[in-house]
Amino acid sequence: MEEKKKAAYRLGVITFVILAVLTVAEYYASVSLAASAVIMFIIAFLKAGVIVQNFMHISRLWREEGH
Repeated sequence: MEEKKKAAYRLGVITFVILAVLTVAEYYASVSLAASAVIMFIIAFLKAGVIVQNFMHISRLWREEGH
């Protein structure tokens, strides 16, 4: 059980770091690239994908019950 807690904590930290890096990239893209809408949408979709995968557990939809 302790290993599950460590794995969940590690996943949370990794997700936080990924979202922080994408947020910094989003900021610099908006400042230096004059807010290119295409780049901003790409970064927003990447951030949404990370959140959906890690916090909403979307991969469980395609698993068999009991796993």
